[in-house]
Amino acid sequence: MAQVNSATDKFYITTPIYYVNDRPHIGHSYTTIAADCLARYHRLQGQQVLFSTGTDEHGQKVARSAAQQGVAPQEFADEVVEAFKLMWKRLHIEYDRFIRTTEPDHVVAAQSVFQRLVDSGDVYLGQYQGWYCVPCETYLRESDLEAAVCPQCGRPVEQVAEPAYFFRTSKYADRLQQYIEEHPEFIMPTSRRNEVLAFIEAGMHDACVSRSRTEWDIPVPVDYSQSIYVWLDALVNYLTVAGYPDDQQTFQTWWPPRVQLIGKDILTRFHATLWPAVLMALQVPLPGTIFAHGWWITEEGDKISKSKGNVLDPYNIARQLVDISNATTAVAVDSIRYFLLREVTFGLDGSFSWAALLTRFNADLANDLGNLLNRTLPLVERYLDSKVPQPGPGAGELADQIDKARTTVQQAMAAVSFRAALEAIWQLIAAANKFIDERAPWNLYKHAKLVELEAVLYDVLDCIRVIAIMIQPFMPAIADEIWRQLGLETTGTQQTWATCQALQLPPGIYIQPGAPIFPRVDIERSLKRLQGQVEAGEETQPSAQPPPVTITMDQFGKMELKVGTVVEAHRVRGADKLLRLLVDIGEDQPRQIVAGLAEQINPRELLSQQVIVVANLEPATIHGVQSQGMILAVGDKEPIALVTIDRECPPGSTVR
Repeated sequence: MAQVNSATDKFYITTPIYYVNDRPHIGHSYTTIAADCLARYHRLQGQQVLFSTGTDEHGQKVARSAAQQGVAPQEFADEVVEAFKLMWKRLHIEYDRFIRTTEPDHVVAAQSVFQRLVDSGDVYLGQYQGWYCVPCETYLRESDLEAAVCPQCGRPVEQVAEPAYFFRTSKYADRLQQYIEEHPEFIMPTSRRNEVLAFIEAGMHDACVSRSRTEWDIPVPVDYSQSIYVWLDALVNYLTVAGYPDDQQTFQTWWPPRVQLIGKDILTRFHATLWPAVLMALQVPLPGTIFAHGWWITEEGDKISKSKGNVLDPYNIARQLVDISNATTAVAVDSIRYFLLREVTFGLDGSFSWAALLTRFNADLANDLGNLLNRTLPLVERYLDSKVPQPGPGAGELADQIDKARTTVQQAMAAVSFRAALEAIWQLIAAANKFIDERAPWNLYKHAKLVELEAVLYDVLDCIRVIAIMIQPFMPAIADEIWRQLGLETTGTQQTWATCQALQLPPGIYIQPGAPIFPRVDIERSLKRLQGQVEAGEETQPSAQPPPVTITMDQFGKMELKVGTVVEAHRVRGADKLLRLLVDIGEDQPRQIVAGLAEQINPRELLSQQVIVVANLEPATIHGVQSQGMILAVGDKEPIALVTIDRECPPGSTVR
């Protein structure tokens, strides 16, 4: 991938758009987290970023899934789209455009592309006879089949014989092969590029780009008896996002995409051959890099996918990690992001297991990063009254390690190598921990060497600041929490890549330590718990439970439950478990409510959240702060989840 040469460069990055025939899972999340990481990194660089993702909503597969649930395709699609958007919000993914193929501007773009290809003679009417896999929405040749089933999903295929329009893919085979050979960064990684070249050399056939008309497709503009093939429809989304065909100013600004991230299963037939051939026919520049990543597989070696029936929901994994570790939800989510991008080289298959996840959590996050923070801030509290010192004589000893890490991370991100980038950051973390061990600030304090003490602690705090910036693309919530604990949130200092160099930490600010970000996990015990096992000697007889207490409807009616929107959230100074919230429940002024959520939930995570408030609870003073209500949460002793609503409602709405 080409290096970015200017801070004013535009960076357009895409994920594939996902079929709405089912809910999002770890496969969708992996691609989208990776794209979000690159988008955040380039925003840190000061570039303008366009990050698009979305949903592919046409085709027989979607129509059949809707019919099975007894709803119209549009209603079915709308519901699944909300599930995707909610998942991306939960996984800290910040896209710039969520494109749906049912949107009017996309229908215009798809039909415009088809019309141009007809006008240029690159699309012609013919007769299709062969096999079709509805779940994969893929045309297949006899040689592709394995025992009359789709080689991709393993499900039965259908024989089709019907008029159809074809795109002259074969016309562009030689030109495409030459382009790939001359631009090694176009298809990555190298192993995938070699597969694509072998596919082209074996002979490219003209691609069928239409099907007999259905009501849940985009009609072919020159023939309303035909629908645009769902894969051509889907690929055009990248053009739609960039303003094609009507907004030429926007299109010239953003096109072509710098990076397109996809799964390896949709590379060869679609993104590496049909897609660039269509762009060549349209006389539109090709993307900078199409990067095909691997699959996540089970410990038994099976692909994790909907068709295999073994999907994993990354947010559910995060919630389980919260339960195991007592980390906040935001930290658990970022830990999943870290694991997915660190555990395996991007481009190869990866094996998911709880043992691997918990080992990474303890070793990398708790022992390395968490330990650096947890040992440094108390020293600053104890020896320097929580104040960041001036970088006096001797400061800047970690400058070389910071410069080395910055350079290596830049090179790794340019090559879409997330693992290499994280390894470089963790080498910097190790250098900072080693620096503390060698310089022993406790001994400097003991011997009243104040100048040296201040220089050492300044260097470590400054290095932590750089680390927070570097991990921000990977773990944004954790980066923000480190930023807050360093006291930088109060200064208005922005996280920018340009400040990833030594001696940039503002002196004179006060650190704000909090609870440990990464509580260590008992891995063996946790794995048994996840497997539903109980350690020997821990079995207990269930104690006799008192009969449940019932209340009347009149008693229940005395409780005023209101929908509230959190407008401010801050930690209560001196109380590890408490947050002070301002919640809009439709009154003239927001209610101030104290909630014991600080150890489970980052305050930033609560902003704009809609919660359920007990509005007529008697006011109470908690840790010196008046609380005018209660937020409902799930959990016996410690809250593990908020009680909220499945769609937005006006603040003050009555819950009944």
